[in-house]
Amino acid sequence: MIVLRGVHKSYGGGESRTEVLKGIDLTIDDGSFAVILGASGSGKTTLLNVASGLEKPDGGSVFYGDTDIAAMADKDVTAFRRDNTAFIFQQYYLLPHLNVEKNVRMGADLAKNKDYLRIIEEVGLGDKIGKYPSELSGGEQQRVSVARALAKNPKYLFLDEPTGALDENTGRQLLDYICRLHADYGFTMIMVTHNLNIAETADTVIRMNSGRIADITENKCKKTAFEIGW
Repeated sequence: MIVLRGVHKSYGGGESRTEVLKGIDLTIDDGSFAVILGASGSGKTTLLNVASGLEKPDGGSVFYGDTDIAAMADKDVTAFRRDNTAFIFQQYYLLPHLNVEKNVRMGADLAKNKDYLRIIEEVGLGDKIGKYPSELSGGEQQRVSVARALAKNPKYLFLDEPTGALDENTGRQLLDYICRLHADYGFTMIMVTHNLNIAETADTVIRMNSGRIADITENKCKKTAFEIGW
């Protein structure tokens, strides 16, 4: 379970200081899929970054079970993230000189996971394993980044606009892959998106407004990636 209590985060200093998170209280259950929605500037990406340990809050606590990562030294947070979390961004961040297998193996090696080839098959890239990023479509490159993240065997998966750069068909396919793998592996998944329809596939929908949580709802009847609008 991830529990945020009284979380504040600001950027800049003096007159240019901007408070982005204004006392966030939030609980995300283990194994659930939560989507964070909000207009640009609402604080949703900062919330994701603080919850994942990418950024440290100015105040408040970020608990994973009994462990408050906000109180840890930077090196300990890095070790915690390495062992427990994975991140998928809108940009793919693949190494261009490595093929599919070697890009995914980078994530697998962090977890000493020797079963990463199965994950490449599961995301539909078994026939592309020797291809380089320049030889793949945008959707295929994003699936490589998904496989690389999952090869870490994360307990917590964070996603920042993973379908934002994809066309509708490719975006639906990728979302379907992610949701099915979430169901199979049982990790906790938190996604930031501008696509309101994707919220219908999640367990929990968190709406941000001006640095605060405006609303939290639970989906009683979740939809698949192919049932939602786009």
